[in-house]
Amino acid sequence: MSHSLGVMIETLVALLLIVTIGYCVLLNTRLKRLKADEHSLRAVIRELITATEIAERAIGGLKLTVRDVNEHLGGQIAAASEMSDYLKRQLAEGDQVVRLLSKIVIAARPPGAAPEPEAKGSGTKGSDVKALAAAAQAFSDRKRSGGLAA
Repeated sequence: MSHSLGVMIETLVALLLIVTIGYCVLLNTRLKRLKADEHSLRAVIRELITATEIAERAIGGLKLTVRDVNEHLGGQIAAASEMSDYLKRQLAEGDQVVRLLSKIVIAARPPGAAPEPEAKGSGTKGSDVKALAAAAQAFSDRKRSGGLAA
């Protein structure tokens, strides 16, 4: 009986050793897969870090570009605004000159002079335009000769 008890215990220990060896083999294969995954994960992390650095440099470049564009556009908008104001002043002065020329034309007409006959359908605008053109020419001639224009 003591002999059979010893064999049973040794058999049980052998079975436990076989189960332990099987479990160790299973753990070994899992550890190998984990190591392989770790290497591939490290490679992915390196690529991600590189891509992040490239993106940061690109964002820095974009920020500089945006700053430059804002400065240039700000200057161009200011210049355009100044030009718009200048053109508005010039248009207002042009309107004043046209009004003044109209007054000169009206004043330059002889008191009893009738307007020139116009072509059919044109009304009296044609004579006013011709008179205005003549007055403008006279105005321009006076300005060039050093006389007072207004």
